[in-house]
Amino acid sequence: MILQAEHISKAYGEKQVLQDISIHLKEGELVCLLGVSGVGKTTLFNILSGLTEPDAGRVLLEQREITGQSGNLSYMLQKDLLLPHKTVLDNVALPLILAGMKKREAREKAEMYFAQFGLDGTQKKYPVQLSGGMRQRAALLRTYMCGDKVALLDEPFSALDTLTRTAVQEWYLSVMEEIRLSTLFITHDIDEAILLSDRIYIMSGEPAGISAELVIEQPKPREGTFLLSDAFLDYKRKIRQLLDISYGEV
Repeated sequence: MILQAEHISKAYGEKQVLQDISIHLKEGELVCLLGVSGVGKTTLFNILSGLTEPDAGRVLLEQREITGQSGNLSYMLQKDLLLPHKTVLDNVALPLILAGMKKREAREKAEMYFAQFGLDGTQKKYPVQLSGGMRQRAALLRTYMCGDKVALLDEPFSALDTLTRTAVQEWYLSVMEEIRLSTLFITHDIDEAILLSDRIYIMSGEPAGISAELVIEQPKPREGTFLLSDAFLDYKRKIRQLLDISYGEV
């Protein structure tokens, strides 16, 4: 296991948000966290990334405790948050510069990955000159510069239109395999979770806990025809049942 969260609990004042949550991520896996808005998924991500201290429990990266320590995992929010006044190259290199690397060295290191991320030729452009899909690729590369083992992605594809989202999803899976990146991501899209995930955690309750874990058996990449298969519909039916049990009508 590359990442483990063990018995995580968190309260804000008198409100208990998370209660005894344990999840894990194996090397090379893409694991989804599903739950309604406000259930505490982002709070859990903040704890995993070291931005927030848990009241109880611990976080391990490759068996080394990183609880409360930021800078070990890469973390990308829903919006790309590219700085409009900086070139794409300087946006991508920014985490390295903030970590203390000299600008020239940071640019050289970041530029090494531009071709692999399908961004070659965009180095001197500005974010406004990129399509939505290309902006998301740049944001994902910048995220990778923050930490090259585990990525935490909070609804990374939700802002894209359907066709662009499908293309970026397929691209991300291929790049993730090439660079041996393990991913934990949040989504509210059940279809997306089934299509991309190796496993899905269902998060529910108040305070929130992990109510179910679902393994998606089909090998990846999963073709578009998988969305029409009996297996896909069975997974979707089961997840909706789990969500309905926890939350009522979704």
